[in-house]
Amino acid sequence: MSTTLAAVVRAPGEPVRVEEVALPDAGPGQVRVRMAAAGVCHSDLSLASGRLAHPMPAALGHEGAGRVVAVGEGVTDLAVGDTVLLNWNPPCRDCWHCRNGEPYLCANAADASRRVWGTLADGTGAHPCLGVAAFAQETVVPANACVTVPADIPPTEAALLGCAVLTGVGAVRNAAGVRPGQSVAVIGLGGVGLAAVQGARIAGASTIIAIDPVEEKEGLARSLGATHFLTPGDDLARRVRKLADGRGVDHAVECVGRAATIRAAWSCTRRGGAATVVGFGAADDELTLNALEIPHFARTLRGCLYGSSDPATDVPELLRLYRDGQLNLSSLVSRTIGLDDVEDAFADMRSGRGARSLVVF
Repeated sequence: MSTTLAAVVRAPGEPVRVEEVALPDAGPGQVRVRMAAAGVCHSDLSLASGRLAHPMPAALGHEGAGRVVAVGEGVTDLAVGDTVLLNWNPPCRDCWHCRNGEPYLCANAADASRRVWGTLADGTGAHPCLGVAAFAQETVVPANACVTVPADIPPTEAALLGCAVLTGVGAVRNAAGVRPGQSVAVIGLGGVGLAAVQGARIAGASTIIAIDPVEEKEGLARSLGATHFLTPGDDLARRVRKLADGRGVDHAVECVGRAATIRAAWSCTRRGGAATVVGFGAADDELTLNALEIPHFARTLRGCLYGSSDPATDVPELLRLYRDGQLNLSSLVSRTIGLDDVEDAFADMRSGRGARSLVVF
C-alpha cells in the first residue's frame, strides 16, 4: 500500500479536486503503472457531471500512457519498465461478443470500474474512471487493460491512442468502412473528431468536410486532411450537399453526442449513405426520425463504441501509420496541463476551445 495523487470527483456535479489516495499493491492479474500523460476526454466531463452514470467517488481519466512499475501474481506478458497505454474497454476474450468478433462490445469490460480502486483520506473508497483512473500519478489496473507500446514512442503521444485516436480513426475505418474516393463529413472537432478527419484522409476519401461551430479550428482541420470547413446552421445539409455533388456525403461521422447533431449527420448523408454516431449523449436527449424518411432515404444509422476497435490489433496499425508520418498525434494536443488544471480543461471543453488537453506528469 502506498499513496498517490489523483483528480477525484466525489459526487456528480461537484468540482474536481486533487486528493491523496491510498493505493493498494498490484494484486493477482494486475499491474501498477506510473503515469506519464493522460488526455482529457469529453467522457471524463460527462462522468463528472453525472451525464454518464458511474460509481462515485471516482478518480477520473481513462486515456493515458505510462510505465509499469510493479506486476501482480500471474502476470506473464508484462514486465517492470514496459511502456503501456491504458485500454478502458479491455475485452475478456471469452464472452459471446468477444468470440464473435466484437471485442469492443465485451460483456465483461465494465467490471473493473465497479471495484474500489483506492481509499481517500477520510476512508471513503474511490472507484477508477472506466476502470482506469488515468488522472493519477500512479494507478493499478488489470493486466489486460494495458497495451504494450514500443519504448521509442513518446508516452505523451501514445496516450492519445487510448481513446481519441482509436475511436476517431476506428469509426472511419472499422465502423463506417470508408473507401477511397468516397466523401465524408465529420461533425465535432474535438480530439475524436480531428482523429476521424485523419482517418478519412488515410482511408483515401476525396472530399472531407469538417464541421464545428468554432471557426478557429478550420486551419487545424485542413492541416489534418479536411478539404472543406463549415459551421453548423439550419441550412447545413444544403451546404454539405452542394459540396458533395448535390447528393450529400457517403458517410457522416457524428462526434458530439447530441440529438441535434445526430439528426444533422443523418440529413447530410446521401440516399443509401451512412451516418455513424460516435458521441455519447444524454439518455433524455431523444432523436426523432419519421416513418417515411427511413425507407425513402435508405440510409444507415449506426452506433460506434470505441471505434469498433480491438486495441491488440489496431494499436500496432496506428503506430505504423504514426511512424510512416500518416498519423499526426502531436497536433491533437492544444495544451499540456497538470492535475490541478483538469477543471479548467473541462471549462475549455464546454466552450469548444481547443482540441485535446493533455495532463503531463
